[in-house]
Amino acid sequence: MTPSPEHARLASELKALRERTGLSLSGLAAKTAYSRSSWERYLNGKALPPRQAVRELCLLAGEPEGRALALWEITESGWSGRAKEAPQVSPSRPAATPRPEATARSTGAPPTLVHAQVAPPAHQLPHRPVSAPPGRRTVTLLAFLATVCAVAVAGATVALVVLTRDHGAARHSAAPASSASAPPTRPTCRGAACEGLSPMVTKCGAQPETLVRRRMSTGAWMEVRYNRWCAASWARTWGARVGDRIEMSADGAGSPVRRAKIKDDVDTDSFVYTPMTATLPGAVVTACFQPAASDTKECFDSRVAQ
Repeated sequence: MTPSPEHARLASELKALRERTGLSLSGLAAKTAYSRSSWERYLNGKALPPRQAVRELCLLAGEPEGRALALWEITESGWSGRAKEAPQVSPSRPAATPRPEATARSTGAPPTLVHAQVAPPAHQLPHRPVSAPPGRRTVTLLAFLATVCAVAVAGATVALVVLTRDHGAARHSAAPASSASAPPTRPTCRGAACEGLSPMVTKCGAQPETLVRRRMSTGAWMEVRYNRWCAASWARTWGARVGDRIEMSADGAGSPVRRAKIKDDVDTDSFVYTPMTATLPGAVVTACFQPAASDTKECFDSRVAQ
């Protein structure tokens, strides 16, 4: 079955998020509650993913979830058939017409007065089919159509505003933030309370700044990341080999060194993170990569903006 345009757009967004994670389908399965075959269907538009799957993918990608969830809401509405529901008039029975005063309240327009007509006694009725007064039928139909159009326009406007707002947020999230405003998904620690904790478990991994990205001599990649609201930094690597190690520390007296090791094949197909260390604006963060087959470390520095 060919996916709808909305579903195709959602699948494209999910593919882009998956690429940002650097994870394969097996890696996604290892990091989430969904299987490899499920992710294959979700990313190719063969099945609608659960809302929680979309949220977990955004978290792994370190991206805000608003845009992807807005696309999911639109797609889910069409998938379940709610978007296609519309009042239908049966050819054999006339549709029920709302009272003029009720229609006026729903549209915000002043009520249209319709004078009631008293039918003559049955023995005085002419021998011809009886139909509703044309004027009343026209007024009622116009009011009904105006209500339907108003609801449709309002729904499209809300969806457009949400998508535009979240697209702007996603576009600017890579730039260093000028203030420590809390992200949409509030982290569970800040400053010294984040020391030694996982950036993903604490949700500090949502919307971080990338201070520096380097490619190592082995072909592996390494980044130093910083969340201004959490006031903490950490390092991560991908494309590494079993036995490779990474470490990082922020300057300052007594600053601990945070380390991580690539332990198995699942790690080689995923991001591997060090625990976090509390980091103040202006601090210098040092990160090092040590290949399994060498005793030599490859180190580099980055600085947190003031």
